[in-house]
Amino acid sequence: MSYIHVEGLCKSFGVRRKREKGALLRKKETVRALQNVSFDIERGGLVGCIGPNGAGKSTTVKVLSGILTPDEGTVTVGGRIPWKDRKQHVRRIGVVFGQRMQLWWDVPILDSYALLKDMYRLTDDAYQKRLAELTEALGLKDMLHTPLRQMSLGQRMRAELCGSLLHQPEILFLDEPTIGLDAVSKLALRDFLQWENREYRTTILLTTHDMEDIAALCSRVMVLGHGQKLYDGSLSELLSRYDTLRTITVHYDDVPGPIVFSDGPRVSRQGKTVQITCQTDQLDMNEMMPLLQRAGAVREMTIQPQNIDHLIAAMYREMDL
Repeated sequence: MSYIHVEGLCKSFGVRRKREKGALLRKKETVRALQNVSFDIERGGLVGCIGPNGAGKSTTVKVLSGILTPDEGTVTVGGRIPWKDRKQHVRRIGVVFGQRMQLWWDVPILDSYALLKDMYRLTDDAYQKRLAELTEALGLKDMLHTPLRQMSLGQRMRAELCGSLLHQPEILFLDEPTIGLDAVSKLALRDFLQWENREYRTTILLTTHDMEDIAALCSRVMVLGHGQKLYDGSLSELLSRYDTLRTITVHYDDVPGPIVFSDGPRVSRQGKTVQITCQTDQLDMNEMMPLLQRAGAVREMTIQPQNIDHLIAAMYREMDL
């Protein structure tokens, strides 16, 4: 059996809408956060889950971690039912929510780690070995006596990740872990997650809006929308369906002459630079290069695909998300 098995998962919430003018009470409605979602994840997998706000990503993580009980469906993680075998389950999982902190705000992070050590009943040797390993990998060695409130956002996220992995869990749930982080912090976090997954075969389920995280970390991606699973497969295959445009940027030694195509490509000019946008099926370099060279001496040329965020936005539009 798969390490994570989800079949027919359904979860609904009752919400009260804003009170209408003249009404005494607010209307109560039922929102179906998850509708018949099914998937399997093998041990050691690193899977990304994407979708717009309200798609059901965080609800899925909360069910898998035992925080929520579903209305219907079968869910097992490592042979355990998360919300029924909660004590055994939480000893084997790590959870990081990008906007919620588990460490104590006003005390040195080392004190928070010591409390987590007692909560997970780690031996002194196991705790010290794992703490040294994680603080080295996450660059936290010089910050152990610093309170969480004095750290930058990137440092706090690394400290949170260290706390969630102290007990060496079998699976790590990450919900928007890089939200608000700068580029350097994001790269460091991605490098660490790849190392943890490779070194210990830690199963990682990542939900995020940051497609660079997905592209850098996950070979498999699931798309959720309106509480339903819309896609489950490789990221490259998903993007290939929407990767239909190419931008060719040509830099000339001098201001180039006219460049005219019979049809298709769109040409824009700025000084010595020409930019051509065309569909992938219109990109015939054997035909294009002579036209570009006749316009002047080419100094540099690049061909770029669409930005990955634009591709995902196009996918959302097509799926009516």
